Amino acid sequence: MDLRFTPEETAFRDEVRSFFRTQVPAGIRAKVSEGRALTREDYVTSQRILNAHGYAVPHWPREWGGQDWTPIQRYVFTEEMLLAAVPLPLQFNCYMVGPVIAAFGSQAQKEKHLARIANLDEWWCQGFSEPGAGSDLASLKTKAVREGDHYIVDGQKTWTTLGQYADWIFCLVRTDPTARKQAGISFMLIDMKTPGITVRPIITLEGRHEVNEVFFDNVKVPVENLVGEENKGWDYAKFLLANERTGIARIGLSKERLARAKRLAKEMPAGEGMLWEERDFRERVAAVEIELKALEITQMRVVAAQARSSDNRPDPASSILKIKGSQLQQATTELLLEVAGPFALAAPDLLAPPHDGWPFDYDWADAAAASYFNNRKVSIYGGSNEIQKNIIAKAVLGF
Repeated sequence: MDLRFTPEETAFRDEVRSFFRTQVPAGIRAKVSEGRALTREDYVTSQRILNAHGYAVPHWPREWGGQDWTPIQRYVFTEEMLLAAVPLPLQFNCYMVGPVIAAFGSQAQKEKHLARIANLDEWWCQGFSEPGAGSDLASLKTKAVREGDHYIVDGQKTWTTLGQYADWIFCLVRTDPTARKQAGISFMLIDMKTPGITVRPIITLEGRHEVNEVFFDNVKVPVENLVGEENKGWDYAKFLLANERTGIARIGLSKERLARAKRLAKEMPAGEGMLWEERDFRERVAAVEIELKALEITQMRVVAAQARSSDNRPDPASSILKIKGSQLQQATTELLLEVAGPFALAAPDLLAPPHDGWPFDYDWADAAAASYFNNRKVSIYGGSNEIQKNIIAKAVLGF
């Protein structure tokens, strides 16, 4: 199999590479590179720049802002975005609820929401997980009871990422408690300003407010906010999760972090020299580089197979990419944390510089620590690695 890019694909790569490095503000890209938290304004600024050039939702249908790109172009686009440390378009908008509305929503829902979703005029969050329904999502208990032209929603969602910024939430709710658990679920769009909704922060290990719990107490949701058919929400959720897993290996992100770790290690004092001069550290970097290259080749094989196939369904082998990709994302942040050393403490300003010519801004070391803790959870996104192993066993190995 020839995995080299054609001249046209190379030209496309150069075009998007130049765009990302010249059009997206350097300050936003620096935050992404260093693992710092982005503000709401950072996300909005970046996504609107992308959307103005047709780059926010290239995987959507053309009538709603998409591009007729090949799987290889989509792969190149995402990897170059990650290599340039450009924030991905908001996942909840562009890769989750947007494609669901485009595929299954009413014409009124499409006209009301899709353009605003692409331009981040509406900020969406995901209401799937519950205290007793995480990996076993079909066990969710949040209920919606129809009363005339409204549903009355009661229940709780948890781990709602960036829900503190959200204008809308897309939810899985139970509309038929008598049906088997997957068959009694519906997919709803809920305005976060509706009376009866309470958002409470969950502060994570690295001290960030990224996730929340959301409570619904007698919340009235118009019937027209039901997506598709009642009790068909599980089918729409599976479609959504397939979109979420697209490009989830994030090889470009790991490459960018690895390059940063190597660069900083050459400037980090260690003993009588620099950290990069220590053989053990270079060997660990080399081991990660080798695994990253192997993963990149594997992903290109999957993408090339998609390009040749008329079947648009996700390749079950993508579960392999997800598992290894998340492990390498964690490995690269571990290297950055090792480079930061004791300066990754929560209060680095309390430490004196080791010499007058100290080359670093302490903030980057603190950000490395936050990025390390934040990346502990990447093995859960898009279906936990344990779930992915079951998919591989059944769909790939035939067990």
